Amino acid sequence: MKKLIISSTSIINSSESIRIQERLVIFLALIAGYIDATGLIEWKTYVSFMSGNTTSLGAAISTGKSEIIITSITVISCFLLGIYAGTCLSLWKRIKNQILTFYLVSGILIFYTIIAYFYNINNLSSIAIVGFSMGMMNTIVTSVGNQKVNTDFVTGTLNSLARNTAMLSMTDDKAEKVEYKSNAFHLLFLWIGFLSGAFIAPFLLDYFGKWTLMIPALLLMICGLLISKINFKN
Repeated sequence: MKKLIISSTSIINSSESIRIQERLVIFLALIAGYIDATGLIEWKTYVSFMSGNTTSLGAAISTGKSEIIITSITVISCFLLGIYAGTCLSLWKRIKNQILTFYLVSGILIFYTIIAYFYNINNLSSIAIVGFSMGMMNTIVTSVGNQKVNTDFVTGTLNSLARNTAMLSMTDDKAEKVEYKSNAFHLLFLWIGFLSGAFIAPFLLDYFGKWTLMIPALLLMICGLLISKINFKN
């Protein structure tokens, strides 16, 4: 009997579970792109793209811009703490899968949205909370089959996409061609998912305003419930 187990390392290597992985990473990338674009528009800071924040931090240290230094250090630190917490959850023996992480990230975003609606939360606290949730979300799925993936940032995704495409063009082995082609398509769709989330964020932000983060929160909650149902059936 097949059983889907979503962990920070892998999902059981079957054709059915890999298909679920493929859809899940694209879904998570879309949410990450949406939230990252929201953070950039609202707080002028990336909440999941730490390469950009690291560049900003280095430039700010050089030019003495203390506000950017504090902001960058805060979001990077909270993102790392989120990854640390998510990884610890995935390694905790009492937790057999990562469904709990869906609910935790969703709960954080819902709690933040409700509080932000009634009270004015400063930018530093906002990026700390959302950055932490993004780090935690990044640990839900880290691979599709044998291909490592990142759902919260795209530098590694584009690097792997180019490498797999290059290896596809250079190999003559049919099995390797199939593998590299499959990996390249997975990574391309992952990048498109992140791009699509970033694309729709400005439109929904204008429409929903302070409630805009409730959308990815509810989507994560629904996704967690659906996967729990799949696990139960299997």
